[in-house]
Amino acid sequence: MDYLYGLLVPHLREDSLVEKYPSVNDPTTINYLGRLTTLQLDSLSGAEPQSLAQASHSTLLSLQSLSTRSSKSIIASADHLNNLKRELSDLASDTGLVCDDVLALDKAAVDFAERYSRNGENELLDRRKKALLMYRNVDRLSDILDLPTLLSSAISSSNTQGVSGNTNYASALDLHAHVKRLHLLYQDSKLLRSIYNQAEDAMREMTSNLIMSLRGQGIKLAAAMRTIGWLRRIAPDLAGSPSDEGSLGALFLVCRLANLVSMLEALDPLRELADQETTRRLANKDDVTNGNAWSGGQQTERYLKRYIEIFREQSFAIISMFKSIFPSTETTRSDDPGIQFKSLELKTIAPIHTPIKDDSLLLLPSALATFPIHLVELLTEILKQYMPNVQDKASRESLLTQVLYCAGSLGRLGADFGMILASLEDNDSDPEDNGPLEWVAVMKKHRILASRLELLSGTVSGQSKVASPSISAASKLRNP
Repeated sequence: MDYLYGLLVPHLREDSLVEKYPSVNDPTTINYLGRLTTLQLDSLSGAEPQSLAQASHSTLLSLQSLSTRSSKSIIASADHLNNLKRELSDLASDTGLVCDDVLALDKAAVDFAERYSRNGENELLDRRKKALLMYRNVDRLSDILDLPTLLSSAISSSNTQGVSGNTNYASALDLHAHVKRLHLLYQDSKLLRSIYNQAEDAMREMTSNLIMSLRGQGIKLAAAMRTIGWLRRIAPDLAGSPSDEGSLGALFLVCRLANLVSMLEALDPLRELADQETTRRLANKDDVTNGNAWSGGQQTERYLKRYIEIFREQSFAIISMFKSIFPSTETTRSDDPGIQFKSLELKTIAPIHTPIKDDSLLLLPSALATFPIHLVELLTEILKQYMPNVQDKASRESLLTQVLYCAGSLGRLGADFGMILASLEDNDSDPEDNGPLEWVAVMKKHRILASRLELLSGTVSGQSKVASPSISAASKLRNP
């Protein structure tokens, strides 16, 4: 092969079209030289040159067709080939820059991992954790934020529904207890502190509403007991100990007294008429002194009858309701001296007391101990002011009898004030009149009428002969 290749190389060098001839080790060259060794001499001198010329012409045509068909691609490839060296150098420089940046990126990644590690402390990471925790518990937070609104709604609906809103008041108390428990568990939470303050504002509003309900007209015992029970839960500092009414007793009496005063103030039109009669009586005082009888007093009688009736009903209801709501008062106050009518300047027998050591920690007397005295003072003031207008004997006896019935009604609760009739003597009466006192006669008639009523009711067994303390005192004063 090498010898044959050596024979052919000079002919290749003479061909100007061949710039570089193939190597002897080229597979194509080896295959062609092996083919030449298989041809005969006639084929080598005749057919082979023609075959090579034909193959060359065919190759030339193929190249021409290829250049015509792919000229643009060939030109672009040639341009890219010319730019390839420059681009490779740029790629090498950019690769170096990337290597440097990878080192910086790796360092930054390590710093990021160390900064935002779960084991470390980071303010931004803590904020993100809190935000994520808040997102997970958004339903619970929404429920907690709705607690003040629910509490206010329960209180408002209870106010509009009146007595039928007891369930809403109970729900409001349960909601307040829940808010209070959350505040105690999480005292550092600003959110719960704000919700607790809103709940306290709502409970103060509820307390005001409950106190206003105690001042309402026509309140029943069951409603009053429920209201006092709610006030005990809302304001335990006012409730005192279980055996003491605390300040709630005084609060209840003040509210009911305000209701009584408002009901009595509703009689102002009648009172104005009675004041007019008082003015006319004082203007005609000289005529009455000269012997002309005073014929007025009808409007005053109407006013006093209505006043005494309202006073009797409401005062009995107030005291009886107080004793039902605060039953422990009767046992804890068993050593109280009772009702002392000192302001009425009546002579009473002082109770016997056992000596007690001076102790500043003793319980204060019940608010009920002085409340009846205040009620009697209200009635006595009105009677002293307007009774002189009524000069008709039958009318005066009727009014005094009505006062005795009122005194007997309160006497069933331990607050008999029948002896105030002795202080109602008209200052304008004749001091030289030696006849029987008017109030004594009225008491006698009242005692007789009471005895008859007891006989008719069938409850006179052993009790018909026992008179009330006021009637017995009147009998002793009249028959010493």
